[in-house]
Amino acid sequence: MRHRIYGKQLNRTTSHRRAMLRNLAAGLFEHGQIETTLPKAKAVQPFVEKIITLAKQGTFKARRQIEAKINDRKIHVWVADPAVPDSAKDNDYFDLPDASDIEFNRYGEVRKAPRLVHHIMTEVAPKFSDRDGGYTRIVRTGRHRLGDGGDIVLLQLVGEEEGPEIGGGTSIRRQRANNRAAFAAKLRKGGTAVAEPQAAPPAEEAAVEEPAVEEAAAPEATEQQAGEEEKKD
Repeated sequence: MRHRIYGKQLNRTTSHRRAMLRNLAAGLFEHGQIETTLPKAKAVQPFVEKIITLAKQGTFKARRQIEAKINDRKIHVWVADPAVPDSAKDNDYFDLPDASDIEFNRYGEVRKAPRLVHHIMTEVAPKFSDRDGGYTRIVRTGRHRLGDGGDIVLLQLVGEEEGPEIGGGTSIRRQRANNRAAFAAKLRKGGTAVAEPQAAPPAEEAAVEEPAVEEAAAPEATEQQAGEEEKKD
């Protein structure tokens, strides 16, 4: 009996599960979408929704509550090489700051970079100011993980429908419809299958020529009748 037990354990201890949800949420806030399994996506979805609801308040109290729920870390994943400032990775969802906002020490370690909680308060929350809920969506990719065959899905932040969005696998009915549409397009362009309907016109022409043959035979019949009448006379 699972009385008064909320959520899924995911076959992990409490500390392991809490750390996993925090890391998944942090990756989602940084990149706008993450690829994970379906049970994990469903488990982290309400966790992300609550953080965004708090961030929309924009108060200092909300910031402290978010810091208690998620690890506040430096965001520097879009810098590929510290020696080359222009080698920034693209992010289709968020307008990330310039590489000049990130500073490194003499050992190449990040000394100054934007913080995750500040990114959630200033970049993520304003995108959902007009939305009362449903900040995330799960997109099935139709792929399965090797080993246990778990469903691989995409967990995305909504609000940027023009951004990255991947549909699921194509059904059999859709494949048949696509094949029929491709075959019809081939017929319209004059493919090889068009030669079969062209065999019908000769039969129609023959049918039209039959009355002409009867009309030509009619005068011959009248001449024979006239000859027989002359003999009788």
